[in-house]
Amino acid sequence: MPFTRTNYRLLLIGLGILVVGYTLMSGGGSGDPNVFNAEEIFSTRRITVAPIVCVIGYLFVAYAILKKVVS
Repeated sequence: MPFTRTNYRLLLIGLGILVVGYTLMSGGGSGDPNVFNAEEIFSTRRITVAPIVCVIGYLFVAYAILKKVVS
């Protein structure tokens, strides 16, 4: 069961979703090591939205791998 063009497109879309999810999760650092900004690190975007986007990306990749071609 080889991959078709559709499988590769779906796989690339899933990888793009994963990149977006991990990008949303990044950041929150401070230039001063003595400063801890809890609001920035524990924001809704980083602890709720980004993990949900990553899970959707992983599910999309799994779907792209398992999708069969209808002939």
